[in-house]
Amino acid sequence: MSKPAPGELELVRSFVNTWDEDDQEETLASPAALRDWLAERDLLPVGEPASADDLRHAVELRDALRAHLRANHGEPLDPAASVTLEHAARRAQLSVRFDAAAGGARVEPLASGVDGALGRVLGRVAAAMEDGTWRRLKVCPADDCQWAFYDTSRNRSAVWCDMAVCGNRHKVREFRRRRDASSQPSAS
Repeated sequence: MSKPAPGELELVRSFVNTWDEDDQEETLASPAALRDWLAERDLLPVGEPASADDLRHAVELRDALRAHLRANHGEPLDPAASVTLEHAARRAQLSVRFDAAAGGARVEPLASGVDGALGRVLGRVAAAMEDGTWRRLKVCPADDCQWAFYDTSRNRSAVWCDMAVCGNRHKVREFRRRRDASSQPSAS
């Protein structure tokens, strides 16, 4: 649907897109599906268990990240979304790791298991906030889409994940709304 985000930010975009509003499809439908999704991305060792509680935390984190991506469009941010990210960071025991050879630092989890895997996702969020790419990761405002996309426009003004699909649908709806409103008799 949309182009991948650059570098490690693609992991965050992919995680947010584990819920597909358009098709009402949940990629993280079970603890095993969560485990497999994380293992496929080398965030969790193959065979590491995932519980129903882990799944609940992962979905809460995903929804909170989606709320933050809506805020990147200028929508008000529900403070509960930030609280959810902070709780996930504490469960992951996020820490700063220094790499003298590379001359940098990286946020990484001390926790293992699913909490540590989700902490790696949050580490990518922190890195994107630091390098300035975070504000370009957005979520499509179409209620029937909500797809996370990376805004590649020069001035960061992209609104839709796909102008040909969601943008066009919005234009058609607006046209019909105006047409229908103008055909109504005026109440004098």
